Amino acid sequence: MLDYKLLEALGAVMHHQGFERAARHLGLTQSAVSQRIKLLEARLGQPVLVRGNVPEATDLGRRLLNHVQQVQLLEEELTTSLPQFAGTERHLRVAINADSISTWWPEAMGTFMRDHPMTLDLVIEDQDVGLQRMRHGEVAACLCASQQPVQGTRVVALGKMRYRSLAHPEFVKRYLPDGPTAKDLARSPAIVFDLNDQLQHRCLAEFGIAGPFPHHFCASTEGFIQLVRAGIGWGMMPELQVANLIETGELVDLVPGYYLDVPLYWHYWRLGGESLDALARHLEREARRVLVQDDV
Repeated sequence: MLDYKLLEALGAVMHHQGFERAARHLGLTQSAVSQRIKLLEARLGQPVLVRGNVPEATDLGRRLLNHVQQVQLLEEELTTSLPQFAGTERHLRVAINADSISTWWPEAMGTFMRDHPMTLDLVIEDQDVGLQRMRHGEVAACLCASQQPVQGTRVVALGKMRYRSLAHPEFVKRYLPDGPTAKDLARSPAIVFDLNDQLQHRCLAEFGIAGPFPHHFCASTEGFIQLVRAGIGWGMMPELQVANLIETGELVDLVPGYYLDVPLYWHYWRLGGESLDALARHLEREARRVLVQDDV
């Protein structure tokens, strides 16, 4: 039988990315947390963590983290249905891309939480890499661009987020005086969210531009928009987020008529309880209202 106190220590170390913060969360000493991890490894006969400045789970450690995530969700669902635990809220940790949290997802979650109270712990990840958090057992659900499921999860296709290559009109006049030629596009500075953001790269690749290009990094959705509005660079931005700026002409297409649709999928643990199933159905309905659908 697995000792869930030991699994709780493993989950805390991974969630808080270190033994010291895990110990504070659990109300234990750092030494006690370390001893629990060592005892778990001794009982299993193999390591569950690779020690370092930021601990990483081994393959076995990830399997255990996936298991404990599902057990915690089922326990929360059970306890909240019992009278003696009335008022207890569920807790949901989600990996989500920054553009969704800045556009349609908060309102969709708000309507769901009116009837399903819970607390959220949101991990902001690029839509192309968020699924890694599921694989590592760090989150119970994930909104990302990958359709490939993690073992033990369900996947729901939500639709596509449309991105436009946008810039300030003065920026276009300065860098693209003769239109969007490959030469001028290659020298036009872009705004890139972070190292995982490949949207600008994908856009340029579709116009035959490979290799490095001038760019600024800005890991803030609001800051990203403001830098483009200031004429510092161009960027791929969700149409949902800047529709008003496009309508007023404050932002214009760098390449007229071009857009990039990024699919979004909701991943969640199959054994996460009825609340996770209900949330998936709700998000699917809400997404149909705001995201691009293939059948439309």
